[in-house]
Amino acid sequence: METASGAAREDLGVAGVGNEYSQYLTFVLAGEEYGINILDVQEIKGWEGTTIIPNMPSHILGVINLRGTIVPVIDLRRCFGLPPKEFTETTVVIMVKVDYAGESRVVGVVVDAVAEVYNVVNAEIEPPPAMHEVVDAKYIRGLTTLEEKMVILLDISSLVIMEALSEDLLGVH
Repeated sequence: METASGAAREDLGVAGVGNEYSQYLTFVLAGEEYGINILDVQEIKGWEGTTIIPNMPSHILGVINLRGTIVPVIDLRRCFGLPPKEFTETTVVIMVKVDYAGESRVVGVVVDAVAEVYNVVNAEIEPPPAMHEVVDAKYIRGLTTLEEKMVILLDISSLVIMEALSEDLLGVH
C-alpha cells in the first residue's frame, strides 16, 4: 500500500501520523487515473459480458447475475463521454455498493483497468475544481497527488445513483 506522499508503509496506522486517512482503489480510464473509496467497493470481476436490455442508453451495458442478484452494469467511459475502447483482459467490472431510499444496492461499473489501493491522508485531498472537462464536479470528492500523478477521487455512489436512476435500474419506484 502507498500513502498519498508515495512512501511505502507496512503498518497502515503509520500513514499520515496524526491525520485521518482513507483507502482508495484507483483505476484507469482513457489513460487517466481515478480513485474511489475502498469502502464503496464490494468486489472486482474480470469482464465476462452482460445480458443486453433493449432500449437502454449506450452507457448502460446490460445486467449480470452476481450470485443470484441481477446487477446493472454501467460503462464509465461512456458516462464520461470518452471514446469507446475494445474490452481486453485488463477490463474489469468494479461492483460498488450504493445506498438509495434506505436500501443497499450493487451496481457494476466497467473500467479499463484497476491500478492500486492507496492510503490517502484526508487533509491532503484538494477540493474539486469548479469546472472539469470529463467529470461533472458534483461527482468529484477531490483531487490528490499519488506517486507524482494527479488522481481524481470520485464520489462513485452519487455518480452511479444518478446514472442508474436516470434509467430506473435500482428498482426503486
